Formats: sequence, C-alpha cells, structure tokens
Amino acid sequence: MGSRLLNIQRRAAEHGRLRTGFTQGNGPARSATWIVTSHSEEHVRRAAELWGGEAEPWTPLNSTIGQWRVITRVPAIEALITPGDPLNQYNELWTKGGCQRRCDGETELLSRQPCICARQFGEDWHQKKKGTVCSATSRLNVMLPDLSGMGMWRAETHSFYAASEWGGMVDMVLAGTDGKGFVPVTLRIEPRQVVREGKTKKFPVVVVELRGVTPRQALTGPMTAATALDPAGGQAVAAIEAPRPDYLAEAEGALTSDDVRDVWRRASANGHVDPKGRDELSKQLMAIAERMDAEANDTNDDEPVEGELVD
Repeated sequence: MGSRLLNIQRRAAEHGRLRTGFTQGNGPARSATWIVTSHSEEHVRRAAELWGGEAEPWTPLNSTIGQWRVITRVPAIEALITPGDPLNQYNELWTKGGCQRRCDGETELLSRQPCICARQFGEDWHQKKKGTVCSATSRLNVMLPDLSGMGMWRAETHSFYAASEWGGMVDMVLAGTDGKGFVPVTLRIEPRQVVREGKTKKFPVVVVELRGVTPRQALTGPMTAATALDPAGGQAVAAIEAPRPDYLAEAEGALTSDDVRDVWRRASANGHVDPKGRDELSKQLMAIAERMDAEANDTNDDEPVEGELVD
C-alpha cells in the first residue's frame, strides 16, 4: 500500500443525501418514504430503478445549483455502516444567514457559552417551536451497496427521538467492532405519535436496525466485507451460526466404506471440503474408506469355503 498524507483526514466523497422531507408550495412536508438527492443523475436514476419513483431535476431551497432528486416508494433501504465513527450529532439553530448555534448539549461551541436553549427553557426546551430553539441534528454517513460509486451518503434527521436511538445503536456497534469493518443495517422510516397536553402529534422517526446479522455477530468483532455485503446468504454467517460437524468422528463410526464416502459427499455439499478431494480432510476420509475396504477384503479371504460333496 502506498503512503498517505498524515496531516489530512482521509474520507470518502459524499455522493448525496437521504432525506425524509421536501419543500412544496405551502412549505415543508414530511415524507413517509425515502428521498434520494445527488448532483449525479446516474445515482438518482439507479435509485429510482431500485426503489421506485421518478428521477427529476431539483434545486435545493436557497441554492442556485441544480441537482437530481427521486421521491422513492420505499420506507426502508439497505445500507452499510463503514469503518470509523459514522455519526456526528449537535443541537443546531439555522437561519438564512447560516448556522447560528452549534451545541454539544452542554456548551454552545460558536460562542463558548453554556447551552443557551436549556438555560432559557429548561430540560424540555426541545418541545418549543421550531426556529426559536436548536434542533437535535444527527448526521449518519453510510454506503449504499447497490448504487454505483464507493462514496458515502448522508442521512440526516432533526428528530429529538432519533438522536438518542442513533447514538445508542452506533455506540453499541462501535463497542463490538472497535470501528473496524463494515456492518449491514437497514434505514427505516417509522411512523410514531405522542400525546402532549391532550393533543396527538404524529411524526416519522428514522430507525437504524441491524440487517441479516444477530447482535452476537455484530458485537464479536469486525465482519468481513463479504459477510456485510451478503449477511443472509454468506458462508461466513453459516459458519458462525452452525459449527462444522466432526466428519472424521462420523467416518470412524461408520460401518462400511460406502458410509464413509457418504460422509465426504455431505461435507462437500456443505462446502467444507474441496469437491476434487485435494484438501486434507478429503484425504483423511478417503484413507478411512480405503482402510475399511482392505479390512473387508482380508475378512473375505479368511472365510472357510464350504466343501463340495462328490460322488
């Protein structure tokens, strides 16, 4: 591997965004399905092929640079958490003039003051009207394995509830993998509701779930890329879930050489031996079968031959 600049943080290019809302004539609207946006027409058209919807030119609000967008028909998409820490979270307040506040929950980082929202409104500050307080902003960088390109896609949410769930989920995965290897996940838009002051409020929350693997697999160390890309059908997953049978013990307990050969055929069907018999286990099984054949021949030679009566 070649050298790298040590004073520059290495990261993959950002291909686009995964959104849960859009702007229409009468203001912002939430979407029950994923919205994929990108500068690349190819990426967006491929997303439309996979997840439905129509690719269309699109210009973000307060921007003059055109992009592409598709409002898909799916509430869940498959993704990969990549090595490193893919999540960053801040309480942020944005206006047309840009970011006015960026707080880590204790300190407002732009002014270096204690959390302004909590000081003004107490611990329930997040229930105040949007635009008057910060929004809990979570940005998760993932890879979409079925789209072209090796870059990242950014899923962003301003949900107070998603902030705690994303942080807990990602931190558990990082504790098991030490930030190494890929982890297969599903990003799912889940409808929820709460009742406050006698009023029911409905809203979507983006949920990050493990996909095709168990918590045991996700927390026992980094996965191989092959397992992460095909968690349901990969042989690595099967090997973790079901240990390889002791074929040699089965062969030693067999009654005939044909039974030993049946053991080898089963091992071959499970992918545990070379189909051409060149691996060590195949050689050991064949040696057992040949030994049984030799023992059977020796036994037949020692059998008495029934005498023939002659007049």
